[in-house]
Amino acid sequence: MPPKSLPPDTSSNVASLAPRRAAGDFTTDKRVLALTLMAVVVGTGGAFAAWLLVSLISLVSNIVWFGKFSLVAESLANARPSLWMLVVPVIGGLVIGLMARFGSEKIRGHGIPEAIEAILIGGSRMSPKVAVLKPLSSAISIGTGGPFGAEGPIIMTGGAIGSLFAQCFEMSSAERKSLLVAGAAAGMTAIFGTPIAALLLAVELLLFEWKPRSFIPVAVAVCVSACWRPALFGAGPLFPVQFAMNLPWWGIALCAGLGILTGFGSGLLTVLLYKVEDLFEALPIHWMWCPAIGGLFIGIGGLIEPRALGVGYDIIEDLLHSNVLPAAVLTILAVKVAIWLIALSSGTSGGVLAPLLIFGGAIGWLAGLFLPGDQGFWALIGMAAMMGGTMRAPLTGTFFAVELTGDLSALLPLLAATVSAYAVTVLVLRRSILTEKIARRGQHITREYGIDPFELTRARDIMIVDVDVLSSRQTVGEVKTFFETAEKTHRVYPVVTDQRVLLGMVSRADVLRWQQEGVAPDMSIADATSDADIAYALADDTVGHVTDIMLNSGEGRIPVIDPQTKRLVGLIARKDLLHLRHSFKTSETERRPYLFSNAA
Repeated sequence: MPPKSLPPDTSSNVASLAPRRAAGDFTTDKRVLALTLMAVVVGTGGAFAAWLLVSLISLVSNIVWFGKFSLVAESLANARPSLWMLVVPVIGGLVIGLMARFGSEKIRGHGIPEAIEAILIGGSRMSPKVAVLKPLSSAISIGTGGPFGAEGPIIMTGGAIGSLFAQCFEMSSAERKSLLVAGAAAGMTAIFGTPIAALLLAVELLLFEWKPRSFIPVAVAVCVSACWRPALFGAGPLFPVQFAMNLPWWGIALCAGLGILTGFGSGLLTVLLYKVEDLFEALPIHWMWCPAIGGLFIGIGGLIEPRALGVGYDIIEDLLHSNVLPAAVLTILAVKVAIWLIALSSGTSGGVLAPLLIFGGAIGWLAGLFLPGDQGFWALIGMAAMMGGTMRAPLTGTFFAVELTGDLSALLPLLAATVSAYAVTVLVLRRSILTEKIARRGQHITREYGIDPFELTRARDIMIVDVDVLSSRQTVGEVKTFFETAEKTHRVYPVVTDQRVLLGMVSRADVLRWQQEGVAPDMSIADATSDADIAYALADDTVGHVTDIMLNSGEGRIPVIDPQTKRLVGLIARKDLLHLRHSFKTSETERRPYLFSNAA
């Protein structure tokens, strides 16, 4: 056999195992241009899906509560308390239970956990059933009095539109994710008129990465949706208001304090929600009937305070403009929290964002009775803090409040409050209201982003320099004796010339194969080695690239060579990868002073 040697082009064999890319800040290629064009279509679809959902909610609400066929939204505060108010939510819950039972169980809940699950577990693939049944079930739920928002359902629906569109083409799971999230963010932009917040929501909650490949298409879809919004919903902020708040230097501390208070309230809501859900799961009935039971409690809450039913945008506006009395705020807060906890835990369909804004706004407004300045300002602070803390998305909460009102002067106070609430919920609860449901299904996720140490570290930083080798002068018999008699041997050894030029790799399996094939014991291992390409790496390769070579070649030890001379300069084994992982973890947990230490 001819001796095993490196090919003339030192990258040809590696390219077949793991293509080497030029060093750079990003891995994005020209595929992002195709995704960007597709995002224009998805953004348009998300915007019109949002309009359709809002129109369906208004239609159902007007038919069942006011007996008229109209797409113009009307507050349920104008609905008369009667026995009908007790019956309608039960009927709505029954219909949703039947749709979930015989249509798709994925329409249950508030939508965002289902979108996250599709992204992380389902390969970013959603079914046409979800795209149709989710907005329909949400419209029935909210239209019949459910105390929910439309943002969760539209995130699920917009995401389904993006996913279905992506499934029409040859795409990777990561590319489908970009379009799925683009549709979700486009839908949120259309409903609330908050493109920056929608983009940040995508980054903080849905993408689980920060890459141009996903960020650019999502941003394009958001911009497209924002362009469609004036024609579909009208221009300007949803709740335009300006606060002339000239807070003193210590006023930021008050905002942070309100954020801490709201953060504890957010944690309490999350715990109570899943406690109530456990009670529903313990009922000796099929889950299909649970939304109807939740509907009964919605009806009872409506008899106490009709304004607690439905989305409640009118409540948000009254809180921001202080057009409400303390007794009314307390009543709305108590009733809305109670029926929201029970109804959402029952497995009906509806979003959490609008209720969270009301809860946080009510807490902030009530706190504002004892704080300086406009109570509406403190209501806005409470809204952002509740959203940022509960959803673990402080930047989204901050910019959502700014875009919702158009008041840029509140940016710093909002940031102080949302970060404070975020800190509280992160420290108090292991999971958020969005991820707890996923965890209960056996899927643990992490929402912390960081640099991959395998992409940050080069092969030269972890390779073994003093490598045990076999000489090309050794014979097959000598190598056989070596493997049989050596006290400690590796499974594979590099074969080098006197100048340490790498010729190949010899393993225990090769020696056994030589015995079975009857290779002469006096043949040199250079002659006995197969002429197959060698899996190797270069010193400047990233450890991630070396790992890809290991995976694709099936080799657990990769030689590192000089690209010019082909001399062996080092070797990387699996244990070296584990050591790098350990070093990275240690850098986060090991604490010691350096400035005054002897080591300094």
